[in-house]
Amino acid sequence: MDDYRKYVSKHYNRLLEQCKVRLDEVEREYPEPREDFQALLKARGISRRSFLKWTGVMTTALMLPPIFKPMVARAAENFSRIPVIWLHFAECTGCSEAILRSSYPNVDDILLETISLEYHETLMAAAGYQAEKCLEEAMEHFAGKYVCVIEGAIPRGLNGQYLRLGPKGETGLALGKRVVSKAAMTISLGACAVWGGIPAASPNPTDCVGASKALGVSTVNIAGCPPNEVNFVGTLLHFIMFGSMPPRDGEGRPLWAYGKRVHDFCERRPHYDAGEFVEEWGDEGAKKGWCLYKVGCKGPYTFANCPHLRFNDHMSWPVMAGHGCIGCTERGFWDTMAPYEKPIQEAAIGGGERTIDNIGIILTAATAAGVAAHGVYTAIRKKDKNQEEQKQEERE
Repeated sequence: MDDYRKYVSKHYNRLLEQCKVRLDEVEREYPEPREDFQALLKARGISRRSFLKWTGVMTTALMLPPIFKPMVARAAENFSRIPVIWLHFAECTGCSEAILRSSYPNVDDILLETISLEYHETLMAAAGYQAEKCLEEAMEHFAGKYVCVIEGAIPRGLNGQYLRLGPKGETGLALGKRVVSKAAMTISLGACAVWGGIPAASPNPTDCVGASKALGVSTVNIAGCPPNEVNFVGTLLHFIMFGSMPPRDGEGRPLWAYGKRVHDFCERRPHYDAGEFVEEWGDEGAKKGWCLYKVGCKGPYTFANCPHLRFNDHMSWPVMAGHGCIGCTERGFWDTMAPYEKPIQEAAIGGGERTIDNIGIILTAATAAGVAAHGVYTAIRKKDKNQEEQKQEERE
């Protein structure tokens, strides 16, 4: 155990040194901050205590030990040094809306007033050739340093001729390839950018796919419809602190954000384990807050941190509000998770259980077996104890 603790301590100390070197590089080589971060926090009424609390939350969210809190604070102060080029393709702009309508941590302020947002087609005042000039200058001045954020699916149908954009009528496919070629990191934000989302739903006539597949590049996939703003902020924090993508799962999603199932931390999980389910909307189970699996909750198949982070100022999330998870952080959720208010009876869950009823049977059997085993073990111990007492009496 002592050797393990020494190894962990050595690992994190080495990582901390790497983080310091990276932040020194950012402060030395990236553009000067456009905003005084501390002054901005004060102007927004955010106290030093609240900011330190936020750094603690973000440090924990990134699965880092407390010694990294000063580094997280320093990275936040350097947000405005990181140039961001934000592209929109086939989508509803809901991901931008979700981020901009967040509260604390004030992602809208951090994003628009702190991050160096060089190009964002929805938010920028420029249009036409003026907007095109902003994009070209950003790509030239910050080549190899800017973060490209992609929102929306990219259609490949008709040899990529769909989705004409800008004054030159450039296709989304061509624009995406051109911009990501000079980016330091590319983030696919939302289900549409990650796997195609609703635009790629069957029959997908325009052959929409996610950015990584369309452009042939590795991306950080912030999945969700919409995603949680903390997952986006955390990914940028990691890039500032370490100069690289965060550790990702097999689907390209940050492990710290998508490493656990919704089901594992759901507040209704105890009811699932107890076999207490909502059978239909409005029944007694629904009123008591029982598990929503039988009315379609896809939490057992979905990897995301929604139960931890929640939405709407971290106040609530769909399951807490009374509707099952629809699995929007998973590949092809629009097709594979439907219908949304009925269970996927034939889908395997975790250890291979086939249906919710079988799960209940297995849990009951396991409990019965455990009780029986405990009873046998207790009987054997009691018998051994009696024999020992009898032998002791004979010796006396």
